[in-house]
Amino acid sequence: MNAPMNSPVNARPTVRLTMAQALVRYLDALRIQTQQGVAPLFGGVFSIFGHGNVAGMGEALYQYRATLPTYRAHNEQAMAHSAIAYAKAYMRQRMMAVTTSIGPGATNLLTAAALAHVNRLPVLLLPGDVFVSRRPDPVLQQLEDFNDPGLSVNDAFRPLSRMFDRICYPEQLLTALPRAIQVLTDPAQCGPVTLALPQDVQTMAFDYPLDFFSPRVIVPRAQAPAAQELEDAVALLRQARQPLLIAGGGVLYGNACEHLRRFAEQHGVPVAETQAGKSALPWSHALQMGAIGVTGSPAANALAQETDVVIAVGTRLQDFTTGSHTLFAQARLLNLNVNAMDAHKWRGLALQADAGLGLEALSHALEGWRSAPEWHARAHTLAQGWRERVAQITGQTDTGARLPYDGEVIGAIQRSVADSPSQDIVVCAAGTLPAELHKLWRAGRPGAYHVEYGYSCMGYEVAGGLGVKLAQPQREVIVIVGDGSYLMMNSELATSVMLGAKLIVVVLDNRGYGCINRLQQACGGAPFNNMLADCLQAGPGAPAIDFAAHARSLGALGENVKTITELEAALQRARAADRSYLVCIDTDASRTTADGGCWWEVAVPEVSPRSQVQQARSQYEQARQAQSV
Repeated sequence: MNAPMNSPVNARPTVRLTMAQALVRYLDALRIQTQQGVAPLFGGVFSIFGHGNVAGMGEALYQYRATLPTYRAHNEQAMAHSAIAYAKAYMRQRMMAVTTSIGPGATNLLTAAALAHVNRLPVLLLPGDVFVSRRPDPVLQQLEDFNDPGLSVNDAFRPLSRMFDRICYPEQLLTALPRAIQVLTDPAQCGPVTLALPQDVQTMAFDYPLDFFSPRVIVPRAQAPAAQELEDAVALLRQARQPLLIAGGGVLYGNACEHLRRFAEQHGVPVAETQAGKSALPWSHALQMGAIGVTGSPAANALAQETDVVIAVGTRLQDFTTGSHTLFAQARLLNLNVNAMDAHKWRGLALQADAGLGLEALSHALEGWRSAPEWHARAHTLAQGWRERVAQITGQTDTGARLPYDGEVIGAIQRSVADSPSQDIVVCAAGTLPAELHKLWRAGRPGAYHVEYGYSCMGYEVAGGLGVKLAQPQREVIVIVGDGSYLMMNSELATSVMLGAKLIVVVLDNRGYGCINRLQQACGGAPFNNMLADCLQAGPGAPAIDFAAHARSLGALGENVKTITELEAALQRARAADRSYLVCIDTDASRTTADGGCWWEVAVPEVSPRSQVQQARSQYEQARQAQSV
């Protein structure tokens, strides 16, 4: 006689754990199939313990510290940036979690959540939350909403997360965690997931099914193109004589770099690259036109203005990094993207698919089709001319009495390694440097270029460099950062020393926010509140900051240099060092690489007593006439 279904004979084996213990055990058990084999999905957890996570999550993380390492940081936003950079360096196949206290610890993550959301990068955010029971309300650091007692500061994560859930019962993990992992590993939905963890629920116990902690190995999903969309895309391309392919981050995240190269060569299609897509095709390739958009090369932007069909692969067509509203208004647009919203942007023809599968299917269906011979030849000529110009710009070693500028510093950094510069990974995020790097950095292999320019978040650089180094410990990670961004967030330099995760940090000191200062004046404004010399001087004046001494105070090595020759010598010492090493050089705040670029919309005041603003407004209105909408 069969036993009834609710009898102990048919009961699933269980284990009694607190909610926090179950969460950590589940994360520790997850595995993913990568190109290198099966690996843990989570490389670790960044944590700053405090009120709301030290007792529950802290105790659970201690139990699994041998297999799921916990990294201590100095700033919640910075540690989330490190976790996001880790995922980007792994092309979104591996990731990290971040846990904080309630209150300010949690809200310090908000900027990082927005950064991950904009850049489509996975990170699991686990902020502590107030008591579900409300028995001790208002608890320390608790925000009280006068109209909704169920709200906490963590509800601010809702618009910044691809998925948000508050774990109010321990058993809720049985559905919440698998859903969270599905979002984190989905190529289209990928982004930040927030699970708010009330501090009382973290410590509550439940009898969890044992098989919950034996999840299947995750196999990344790749979507093939639909037959009709592919047919329409092929029909469009067969009419094209002057096609231009714009490579976005989706090429890298989809491991489609080889597919891109074969497609370009087989069909004679020149390739331009966004900030996120840079390094998808080696800088030396004959069809590599370089950067496109406001920070673009003259080669790529010239072809963009002449092309008849733009093939946008894995890019969300941000106007700044593609010039999508100004450069190629005359062209038809084909959007190959795994994300439906991105695939349907700007009234383009959508081909919703994985970048690699989409390019492969297109190439097969387009057999015998190539761009016009004169277009192909023009692309080769422009690309070669731009490579020669880059060598000229970055090859300057003697600036005489002038301060060096960013392009010359970039050249020195690339010359500092003679055998294989493609082994370096450059990290940057905001200010003038991303524009110069987009144009001038010679990326020789996928992932050699790591610039966060979706959110362009000042302060990302050092923390991001740490995350990259944790993901790629065998490669030299070079953080290039301006003085303004360094001063905004630098504390994870100390963390890099503690972890033995060596960084080379090059600080370009132009004594203020040089990038926005130039934009301010380009819009007719007076120099004001950007450069240290133009700020309110109520005390003894602008400080002369010794960045090398500051780095040494954090446990790193550091030195200040004056010339490009001195910089190159310092970089050799940095490469030979056994720990993180900072080199600071004074640079010119006014000089930039004039080659390339295109107009982008920055609203100028319609009314102003300043004649410079009036003139800038007139130029602005004239430029808008050529803008596509």
